[in-house]
Amino acid sequence: MQYMKIKSGFVMAGLWWALVPGANAVIGPYPTIRVKELPDPLRSVWVELKPEMTPMSHCAVAFDSHTDGEKMLIRCSIHIKMSAEGERRAMRYCEEKRAEKNIKAPCRLVQE
Repeated sequence: MQYMKIKSGFVMAGLWWALVPGANAVIGPYPTIRVKELPDPLRSVWVELKPEMTPMSHCAVAFDSHTDGEKMLIRCSIHIKMSAEGERRAMRYCEEKRAEKNIKAPCRLVQE
């Protein structure tokens, strides 16, 4: 009986993971977004910054519009020695600017 409960728990978790949109877009404690999903202006900034980035660098974005530059932002932590700290800083910088610009969409880490 206990085996069946455990097995059904794994099945339910697997179904949730497969059915909930964006559920697989979370790595660590922060939501993520792929570069190809970014609006063109944000993708252009990311491409410009990419040569300076190390494996520890991270960028976070938030946008309510794909065309209005006032409703999108990107904030990066580039010169950092620890990946987790880079994630935290990029998200913190993004959240601060998001509140300032009244962007409703959440900040998400950019992932290749």
